[in-house]
Amino acid sequence: MPASARVVRLAGRLALLVLTLAVVAVAAVQFAGIVAKNVALAGELSATRAQIAALRARETSQRRAIARLGDAAGAVPEIHDELHMVGPNEEIIYVRGLAQPSPQARREDSWP
Repeated sequence: MPASARVVRLAGRLALLVLTLAVVAVAAVQFAGIVAKNVALAGELSATRAQIAALRARETSQRRAIARLGDAAGAVPEIHDELHMVGPNEEIIYVRGLAQPSPQARREDSWP
């Protein structure tokens, strides 16, 4: 076999090797990019799930507060707690429970 044929054959093998390495390198870079993107998306998904859980807990708490404040028995103590500010010549008066009117007072207050 002549020397020129050996050189051409060697050059062909080297070209094939370089081409194969280039394809493998491109595939590896793309795979690494996909893995990095998946890791980033997994982190975002985890953060989103944590936010959803926090918002659900907040919603539950707010719904309880709305239910409590919708009832006079639950609203009055909270209003009293929030109204601890008094102006000049004013006092805080705490009222615990409402007195039930007697049956006789009910008859007197009713219209004929």
